[in-house]
Amino acid sequence: MSTEVAQPDFDNIEATPDSASETATPKGRRKLVIIGAAAVLGFALLGGGGYLFLGSGQGVGTAREDPPVFYELPEMTVNLSSVDQRPQFLRVQIALEMKDRETKEAVEQVLPRVLDAFQVYLRELRSTDLQGSAGIYRLKEELVRRVNLAVHPAEIDNVVFKEIIVQ
Repeated sequence: MSTEVAQPDFDNIEATPDSASETATPKGRRKLVIIGAAAVLGFALLGGGGYLFLGSGQGVGTAREDPPVFYELPEMTVNLSSVDQRPQFLRVQIALEMKDRETKEAVEQVLPRVLDAFQVYLRELRSTDLQGSAGIYRLKEELVRRVNLAVHPAEIDNVVFKEIIVQ
């Protein structure tokens, strides 16, 4: 028993256009144009992103031109506010981060005002105010605000905690 597969006879097919092939050709071109446009757009976005992060010297991911300047405040120990009259203490070592030396000089000129602002605020805190990372973050934001009020028109960028101890 032999199994033969019938081969189509391509020589006898007429070359008459039918309606299915006429509508398929423009749709195929349209798909190619859309795919091509999407590919070009994708390459443009990748190229632009690569230029920003790798190529240009002023992209989002580049570091500052000048390194930040730090000013270390003297260590502070304060009594915390307590509901049960049990003495609790906070000891902090803080450095102020700023953009340039001119700001550092402005801080040095009004240092007693900065320390006073810190002392007054820290004495009103309770130990529960300092619990968790959210408490430390709020403390940092409030100290930045207070030091910027004290050194205005100069401005610091950040408060850096070198040590925080609550007893």
